[in-house]
Amino acid sequence: MYSNSQGGKRAFILFLLFFIVQPTTGQVFQEELRLTLEKSTQESPAMLRGSRLLKLGEAYQFYAHRNFDPIWSAEGRLTELAYEFCFELRQSLYDGLQPATYHLALIDSYVATVEKREAAKESLVPKELAELELLMTDAFFALAEDLDLGLVNPERLAAKWSIPRKRKALEYDSLLTQAWRTAELRSQLALLYPKTPSYSKGKLLLRQLEERAKGKEINWKQIKTDRVLRPGESNATLLQVRERLAFWGYLEALGRTDAKIYDSLLVRQVLAFQEEKGIKADGILGYATLQALNESPAQLMDKIKVNLERMRWIPEHFFKGEAILVNVPSFELVYHKGADTLFTTKVIVGTIKHQTPVFTAPLSYLVFSPYWNIPPSIAKNETLPAIRKNANYLQRNNMEVVNTAGHPLPLSQVNWNAKPFPYLIRQKPGESNALGQVKFMFPNPNNVYLHDTPAKQLFDQDLRAFSHGCIRMAQPRVFAELLLKNSEGWTSEKVGLAMGQDKEKIVNLPYKIPVGIFYFTFWTEADGKPRFFVDIYKRDAEVLELLRR
Repeated sequence: MYSNSQGGKRAFILFLLFFIVQPTTGQVFQEELRLTLEKSTQESPAMLRGSRLLKLGEAYQFYAHRNFDPIWSAEGRLTELAYEFCFELRQSLYDGLQPATYHLALIDSYVATVEKREAAKESLVPKELAELELLMTDAFFALAEDLDLGLVNPERLAAKWSIPRKRKALEYDSLLTQAWRTAELRSQLALLYPKTPSYSKGKLLLRQLEERAKGKEINWKQIKTDRVLRPGESNATLLQVRERLAFWGYLEALGRTDAKIYDSLLVRQVLAFQEEKGIKADGILGYATLQALNESPAQLMDKIKVNLERMRWIPEHFFKGEAILVNVPSFELVYHKGADTLFTTKVIVGTIKHQTPVFTAPLSYLVFSPYWNIPPSIAKNETLPAIRKNANYLQRNNMEVVNTAGHPLPLSQVNWNAKPFPYLIRQKPGESNALGQVKFMFPNPNNVYLHDTPAKQLFDQDLRAFSHGCIRMAQPRVFAELLLKNSEGWTSEKVGLAMGQDKEKIVNLPYKIPVGIFYFTFWTEADGKPRFFVDIYKRDAEVLELLRR
């Protein structure tokens, strides 16, 4: 038998061993998190409490590298960083995203449970904390990727999107670690935003429109008229026009005279509205103005959300570096270097049948006094039928037929009934040439380029979708002079002479300039003013539907 002194020593030693080997709260959490991660990886798809995990692989790797230490809690309590992230999840609504996508309801439920236990001074359950930890980190990685690269894959859209996918701006695990070290989450997430002022302006405008929508309710039934309305005319439609203008803050539009008369007071308000919306300020209530008046706050919010998503698809250098950007819905070209706009001009784009594609390519050379090599589809469907009807069609339009080697053929040697037509029809250089007097080449599979046009009167139209897909410019000479200003000998006079020759001249640029043909129905001007454009090719609805899934 042991003596009392020996028994006491043994009990003391066992007492010490109990506390030495007893796992700490941190160790219990680490083990629970490891088990939670391992269990989740065994399910397909990976689930946690009925919510599908979006980035389990990234989360597992992240925690394995940090020995399963927590990010969102410390000593068994949620940190301020965790609460900040819950707030940022809700704010993702103003990025055009759905907070519910990122486990928000389940995260809120866990947070409420943790707070309830803390208030009751009850012990927190490590398993609950571990599951909340995983949910929040999974949500962070998913949100970071969507803010950076976009939620929707543009390559799967019905309309072809030929812009290479952008690379990740940052490694998301490093971003989260930095947020943890600095206890600053918002600034880290902001590093992922597209590098254009239009993005931050769009986020702000979403908030403002949400607030305005909470105010006075009006009937947003479409304003329709079979003709344009001019000052001095009378029309019952003007009642709706006045109501819409008043809703947007143009209170004088309510007027004090006959509300059906387009009086001078209403004209003044329409002009201000047109100026604000970037519409030709002529006081005439035409298609573009009525279209803008027909858009409710909810519709504008949807349009902003769609275009915030599109901005996330665009490689960063198109916003930050030197680039030539054509926005199809705005019928506008902008040439910029960073924040400096060097040139802007109106453009004409493809019709609904012959839509201008979305793609990128580098501008490398100009062609002065160009031939127009008529595409086979146009030759088959338009040119050849016209020739068969009128023998003088070629001569009248300054055209000729050439063989595959590019040599003109006597018309008597041309077999007009050959199928397929084995020759090329081209229009000679000159003022009537469909390409005008200069074209700007950025070789691409779409055979789309920028060019001059003899039909200058079309630039007076608000909606300028008239081409077969190529892009016509209102000020090609100014653009050519700008591109060649640092090329030796290319004065304004020389450019003018080159544009009036009977033989084409190719001029290579000193360096290639990225060209982006984009499709944005919302954008902001250099002064920050928001602009909304008609969705001419009806592409917004598909993106919006995918964002809502």
